[in-house]
Amino acid sequence: MRQPALVLGIETSCDETGVALVRATADASELLVDAVASSVDEHARFGGIIPEIASRAHLESFVPTLQRALAEADVTLAEVDAIAVTAGPGLVGPLTVGAAAAKALAVALDKPLYGVNHVIGHAVVDELVHGLFPERCMALVVSGGHTSLLLVEDAVTGVSELGHTLDDAAGEAFDKVGRLLGLPYPGGPHIDRLAREGDPTAIRFPRGLTAAKDQAKHAADFSFSGLKTAVARWVESRQDAGEELPLADVAASFAASVADVLTAKTIAACRQHGVTTLVVGGGFSANSQLRDLLAQRCAEAGIELRIPPIRYCTDNGAMIAALGAAVVRRGLPASPLDLAVDSSMPLTQVLV
Repeated sequence: MRQPALVLGIETSCDETGVALVRATADASELLVDAVASSVDEHARFGGIIPEIASRAHLESFVPTLQRALAEADVTLAEVDAIAVTAGPGLVGPLTVGAAAAKALAVALDKPLYGVNHVIGHAVVDELVHGLFPERCMALVVSGGHTSLLLVEDAVTGVSELGHTLDDAAGEAFDKVGRLLGLPYPGGPHIDRLAREGDPTAIRFPRGLTAAKDQAKHAADFSFSGLKTAVARWVESRQDAGEELPLADVAASFAASVADVLTAKTIAACRQHGVTTLVVGGGFSANSQLRDLLAQRCAEAGIELRIPPIRYCTDNGAMIAALGAAVVRRGLPASPLDLAVDSSMPLTQVLV
């Protein structure tokens, strides 16, 4: 890479419209602006994301968000050197809106287009904070839709999926338990706040796929559906007995179970593969119990822990611009203008 490149990143995989600009050089990625418009409040009364509503919100928000990003960075579209857009995984409608916008900009500006992987972006956004990845690292991506453990030998061309959730993602489990406890949507932040007031040892909830019989086949996989069911049964038993429900203790004990499994399996994978740097990303990485336990266990294991600030954990354009910068830095060919979005894009496919 001979000169800096200005990369425009576009993220529309779910309910956030993200537009960001990153200046990429051979040895660094600098974030100029990260503008986000969210439609989460429009989905709250439904208790989950409605794809049609999200798609319409992206259509209405994209141009104003793009204009805001350009104004805050004090640059023009003519200065953009490359355009990166989320091609998957995600919701088909929202993905299509972002891809259509990116294609239109690529044609109008005569600039290369890169369709990239949303989940890998959650990890690579850390390069904006802590610098480029080392030659080898482990990445734990935890969000509302994904819980994946990745061995990263190159952020674009060398990603291997070691394990993933077999049912509910961590963030999804939090939202479902939040609904069970009568908390507003999304449940994750509310459970996190409640958990800080409770006793994480009050209730011993199960740790999915940690039994000896599961280790051979599912050492790096996760399962939270059984945990969610265990919480539901515990709550129902208290309600049937007419007893008061200790919400804070339930939240703390549930959160402790999730954090314990995520951290234990991740540290074990780092040791198994001789990796000394762990990168954590995704919306659920904002969870305070997970952050605290990761910091403790990484320190004990001699593993460098890299978690970006909470503002980069949820969906945003910065993560896509950062991944686009990584692609541009490697001089890889651009995506075709007729690239198709893929709601179930495999994590080993970083670039379309």
